[in-house]
Amino acid sequence: MASIKCTAIATLMLLSLAVAARANDSTAELRTGGLVFVQTEAISMVEERLYISPREVRVDYRFRNLTDTDVEALVAFPVPDIVSGYEIVAVDPDAGDNFLGFETSQDGRPIKAELQQQATVSNVDLTAELVAENIPLMPGAEATGAALSRLGPEAVERFVGLGLVRVEQWDDGSGMKDHIVPLWTLKSVYWWKTVYPADSEVSVSHRYTTSVGGTVDVTYLDENGEPRGERFAEYEKRYCLDDAMVRIAKKSRKASMETGTPLYVENWISYILMTGNNWAGPIGSFTLTVDKGDPKNVVSFCGEGVTKTGPTTFEMTKTDFYPDRDLEILLLVPAPF
Repeated sequence: MASIKCTAIATLMLLSLAVAARANDSTAELRTGGLVFVQTEAISMVEERLYISPREVRVDYRFRNLTDTDVEALVAFPVPDIVSGYEIVAVDPDAGDNFLGFETSQDGRPIKAELQQQATVSNVDLTAELVAENIPLMPGAEATGAALSRLGPEAVERFVGLGLVRVEQWDDGSGMKDHIVPLWTLKSVYWWKTVYPADSEVSVSHRYTTSVGGTVDVTYLDENGEPRGERFAEYEKRYCLDDAMVRIAKKSRKASMETGTPLYVENWISYILMTGNNWAGPIGSFTLTVDKGDPKNVVSFCGEGVTKTGPTTFEMTKTDFYPDRDLEILLLVPAPF
């Protein structure tokens, strides 16, 4: 069984008062360029219950207004970035703007959330460049590929220079052709306005489809199949790998060398937790449940005091919790091929 440690969740909130307060519902303010996340001393997070599986994320909060006046706020919830490239991402890029099916409610009443999206390269916002050429922001979507293919030579050259795209050649069945490949990262934040009544608690819930990245192999051993090198060091730090994860990776590598097919592939799930520090004080009561989805899957993440609560579930509880990292989950899933 893989070692277990804990990393990141994300929700944001933004005060419209003189007081302004990023994601584990956090406070934020609207400035030029979009949401900016700041600190609030007016609202505390009394409780957070987070459930994450390969299929669904559920988050339930209780917040308390510590003041004797109502606080009107802008709440923001950031979701994991969609990164261009060849890594697998288990979202439907053609599902429209709300590609994760995000839903939220307060005290049981549904809330219509707005969606802010930015296309970035090296954390520079280049959304306007794509919008000016009528390019959809979702990398990998069929409509995005079609729009990129219609770009003129000057626009392609400009986009290449900005790092938004690269031009590759391959045979699509009709001979070798140039293909424009998107390189930008899509950052998305859901936001809405709400009121926190004076000296009272409110309950907030979020539900959405999990965004799952991955590879077609197990990749954290070096070229000799040993736990060394920069990639292993990165995985060890991010997912808190233990000896069992090394043994499984070696076994999978051996099968791949002998049969051409690995035993496992990697899946990754991320959740922004650090914005939970933007509330007044710590998270009073925090419960994390990680569900690996299938008993055959192997899971590794960073956390303390994690207990196995079922065939596929693991739980960590904390009191007066200050997150010191985001949540990063590594799943080894039996190879589907």
